[in-house]
Amino acid sequence: MFRGKFDTTIDAKGRTSIPAKFREVLVETFGDERFFLTKSSPVRLGEGQVCYGLTIYPYREFLALEERLKNGAGLGLSVEALAAVRRTILVPAVECTADKLGRILVPNDLRKTAQLERELHFVGMQNKVDIYSQSVWAQVCEKDEQNFPVDSAALAELGL
Repeated sequence: MFRGKFDTTIDAKGRTSIPAKFREVLVETFGDERFFLTKSSPVRLGEGQVCYGLTIYPYREFLALEERLKNGAGLGLSVEALAAVRRTILVPAVECTADKLGRILVPNDLRKTAQLERELHFVGMQNKVDIYSQSVWAQVCEKDEQNFPVDSAALAELGL
């Protein structure tokens, strides 16, 4: 599984390196060096503001997600919400493979959406990896602190 946060950079041409630890997990856990890169789920910051990162899905995980979204059965989403998820996550997805040095080229439209300019954070999220610009990551962390279920029975059950 993907764990941890790794800091790196992206150059003006959109090239960045996937952390070696995450490349190892792709091959050792998911059995494939191929993956899909797409927009992450939007993070609502309040007052109508939304920000995005990018998400790396292991190849098989993304194909399984596509299959689940094909008809949307059992997801509890309206037709409109299902279409929005498809357009947000599936449409911009690109299949990728890192080169021998672990580098990938992030397409310009995805760079713009995620506001990727220089400093990046690769964040392990169990079966996927999120990528955030430094400024967006700070906003996401602030929102997470606000949304953290401090007095939740679920957290107590987890021992947190």
